[in-house]
Amino acid sequence: MYLRKSLKLGVAAAVLAAVMPLSAANADGKITIGLGSEPTSIDPHFHNLGPNNQIAQHIFSRLVEQDEKQRLSPGLAESWKAINETTWEFKLRKDVKFHDGSAFNADDVMFTMKRAPAHPNARSSFKLYSHGGGKVYKKIDDYTIQVTTPRPYPLMATDLSTIHIVSNEIGDETWEGEFNNGKAAIGTGPYKLVRWIKGEVLQLSRYDDYHGEKPEWSVVEIKPIKSAPSRLAALLAGDVDFIDSVPTVDIARLKKDPNLSLSQGVSNRVIYLHLDQHRDVAPYTTAKDGSEIKNPFKDVRVRRAISKAINRDLIIDRVMEGVAIKAGQLLPEGFFGRSDKLMPEEYDAAGAKKLLSEAGYPDGFKTTLFGPNDRYINDAKIVEAIAQMLSRIGIDTTPETMPKSVYFKRAKNRGPEKPPEFGFVLVGWGSGTGEPSSPLKSLLATYNKDKGYGSSNRGLHANPKMDAVLEEALASVDDDKRAKLLAKATEIGVGEDVGIIPLHYQVNTWAAKKGLTYVARTDERTLAMGISSK
Repeated sequence: MYLRKSLKLGVAAAVLAAVMPLSAANADGKITIGLGSEPTSIDPHFHNLGPNNQIAQHIFSRLVEQDEKQRLSPGLAESWKAINETTWEFKLRKDVKFHDGSAFNADDVMFTMKRAPAHPNARSSFKLYSHGGGKVYKKIDDYTIQVTTPRPYPLMATDLSTIHIVSNEIGDETWEGEFNNGKAAIGTGPYKLVRWIKGEVLQLSRYDDYHGEKPEWSVVEIKPIKSAPSRLAALLAGDVDFIDSVPTVDIARLKKDPNLSLSQGVSNRVIYLHLDQHRDVAPYTTAKDGSEIKNPFKDVRVRRAISKAINRDLIIDRVMEGVAIKAGQLLPEGFFGRSDKLMPEEYDAAGAKKLLSEAGYPDGFKTTLFGPNDRYINDAKIVEAIAQMLSRIGIDTTPETMPKSVYFKRAKNRGPEKPPEFGFVLVGWGSGTGEPSSPLKSLLATYNKDKGYGSSNRGLHANPKMDAVLEEALASVDDDKRAKLLAKATEIGVGEDVGIIPLHYQVNTWAAKKGLTYVARTDERTLAMGISSK
């Protein structure tokens, strides 16, 4: 079992917490944050999920960091460059120590890049980023790492900005349990883990030997408050100082409150639908009389009919209170590699019915649309609204939602041999790289365990033509050419194939007590380091 100095550190921190009760932001540098979602683990390689990644960013560091607009900046690597067409070299910082006082060096990077793709219990693997493109890592010296690929790979630094570095001293048999209890949660980030009681509290203390800019807050208490009204009530009552995911219905009113400060920004997250395009019989999908039918979702006309039947404007107006932007592709305007040809599907119920008839389903069919009820803004309401819209064109749709802790286990994709339990789902995806290669590789590329492709391709969409264009894009060092190829791959996967059905991009809103400010992030993360009283 991994103990090291971290066990003593955890005990000392727990004692500190006991004698220093945490409350609201004050002169002592304490802040309390209410979050709508909590992580599924403190282990940074367990689950490539937004709530996990935002907590990991407090405790661990990455070779390359991202700012609020996902622009790259030096992290544990002070510099990087391509030394030839297929080799990148990263020069590591020499002044970095882990929270237990041990020195960071190239061995920790080599260990992390072995561990991240091989986590035996991972819910969503980081292999796509650690080894996508055929990456091979080589230690040159204690502070130099080289990464080679069979072909030119321009997104090397972007990929590595998604992976948090852990200490090699934790050993090969240390997984999420010992991170969750604090024994192995030793990073080089701006905060140390004090304790995590799932469902109740996550406490952090500032790491004063952090190699980067020191955060303002010495102690951070994070409270998971799943209910949006309860989260807002906690802010108004003074129980917390800062909250994320402000209820859309309250935003207009809160903007007028002189005691509050709001921050808003368009995120990189698209809310979309996955439909089973692999099985001959889709689960939870039948004829109107309940008898078995061939999988209707395998027909692109049915997928397009579903897209046409969804009134995105109505969802944004009525469900999202105007705080969202309708989507026709993977990323909103302003992001690299976006297509200028794909527009949001216009609502056309008559056209949807016509397509259903052409596909051989003039009377429609029955299905169930599954989704989480505590992961995305108004997720359960969106599922219910879409179910009603589809029912109006003859696709009798039952909405079924559940907590994300249950949902993502049941909706996990393990490839064609073990596809997700559900055949029709609502999900969201935020591009960790800030450009389309991330969702293209994860959501639409043909499932390939060795490459890490299709890890979140819950519909098991597969098109060799799109795969080929994507591979060409990933090997292009010419930015203009790569942007066009990424746009073309999107046009095939989303436009021609309707491999997924984009609904809208989230606009995120944070609220704080007067005097606190926050710069909205496109990656949606809520970071204590970004909250300022100055």
